[in-house]
Amino acid sequence: MPVDHYENFPVASLLLPKALRQPIEVIYHFARSADDLADEGDAPPSERLQGLKAYQQALDRIEAGTPTDTPLFQRLAQVIQTHQLPIQLFRDLLDAFAQDVVKTRYTDYPDLLDYCRRSANPVGRLLLHLCNRTAAEQLHQSDCICSALQLINFWQDVAIDWQKHRIYIPQNDMANFGIDEGDIAAGHRSPAWCKLMGFQIERTRALMRTGAPLVQHLPGRLGWEIRLTIQGGLRILDRIEAVNYDVFLHRPRLGLPDWLAIACRSLTM
Repeated sequence: MPVDHYENFPVASLLLPKALRQPIEVIYHFARSADDLADEGDAPPSERLQGLKAYQQALDRIEAGTPTDTPLFQRLAQVIQTHQLPIQLFRDLLDAFAQDVVKTRYTDYPDLLDYCRRSANPVGRLLLHLCNRTAAEQLHQSDCICSALQLINFWQDVAIDWQKHRIYIPQNDMANFGIDEGDIAAGHRSPAWCKLMGFQIERTRALMRTGAPLVQHLPGRLGWEIRLTIQGGLRILDRIEAVNYDVFLHRPRLGLPDWLAIACRSLTM
């Protein structure tokens, strides 16, 4: 699937069962376009929030069965109806994107995970609803994978997020390791910074491994898609460690050798 943004993780790839590609692409376009409203361009916060409000109103119309003349929401309405998808999951995504407009710091790890619960976990849950795998254990494992992927994006994008005046590293962790915002502004990779990032990476790696058994419950090609996604995330963590946590100068980017390693690791899951 062609996308306008660099993605470390596969999106609606050819590994997915053909029947799932179209609904996943529609869900992706909904999430990507809404996220861009919150993140891209120079619009003031009030305008961004108004754009997201329009998305919420479109969801209200879909829920009420009221026709919409917007192609994206026409396709989304069809996907939601055909697959009986919980509309609250789409609302959760919009709520997280709106939070990004107004909130730039996170007090502690539970505060950050609550953001992940709305910004990332709904995507995994929607995928499970598409393939009828919605047991409580499966939903929990999916949440672990999706939250871990979101956290991995935060750790690799520290410098990019700083340019947007955002810090996703929990404030209490920064204080505990002796790191302040001046260190991030200066791109200072000190021993304390390395310890802080090492702590975050190990915690994220453990979270991903908690969710990894989900692949045993997913059918065929979809299971392989998620195997590659999990191993892609873990590979990014390896890459951050390989540059000694210098995400200021070395944002991880996966190349062919990485994907070969990811494919081999996926075979042993």
